[in-house]
Amino acid sequence: MADYPPAALRLVAALRKLPGLGPRSAERLALHLLSAPPGASEDLAHAVRQARSQIIPCPECSFFSEDGLCEICRDRSRDESLLCVVEHAPDVLSFERSATFRGRYHVLGGLLSPLDGIGPDELKIPTLLARAKKNQTREVILGFGTDARGETTALYLAKELSALGLKITRLATGVAAGSGLEFVDSITLGHALSHRREI
Repeated sequence: MADYPPAALRLVAALRKLPGLGPRSAERLALHLLSAPPGASEDLAHAVRQARSQIIPCPECSFFSEDGLCEICRDRSRDESLLCVVEHAPDVLSFERSATFRGRYHVLGGLLSPLDGIGPDELKIPTLLARAKKNQTREVILGFGTDARGETTALYLAKELSALGLKITRLATGVAAGSGLEFVDSITLGHALSHRREI
């Protein structure tokens, strides 16, 4: 039975390692790259190489940077007393796109997962604690999801950070804006009831 040449199969296998690409999507993308004009695939390869060589973690918060401190850490108009802790660098962009947070960020690089051998020293938790002590932080917002790893990490950080006398807050959970109750699962509805607020 005929199949793609080995080089094409290697390309499909490499693309399948990307998040969100299943076997069929990886195959379609590989075929597109192989049938596109040579300049298009070269441009893509060059952009990947350039991004890998030029983008580094910000030495202060671990968000994306090209030269020293990232744009957010260089911005002196931001409120240094507010620190939002997130799992990964792309999470910073989610908060930034909401256009409601003007504080600083700290990227952990993952979440605690004892079963997977990920403890505080495998993440940027020691640097978070040192940063919270050193800076004028008064409130730390834990910007994680509500899955088991997010809850474990939030509880651990709340204990460690509250020992420094800081205000610790979590993102509110509950019913999504614009959704009807018939689409809300029982756990989410329970969170919404528990975290209700006066109007």
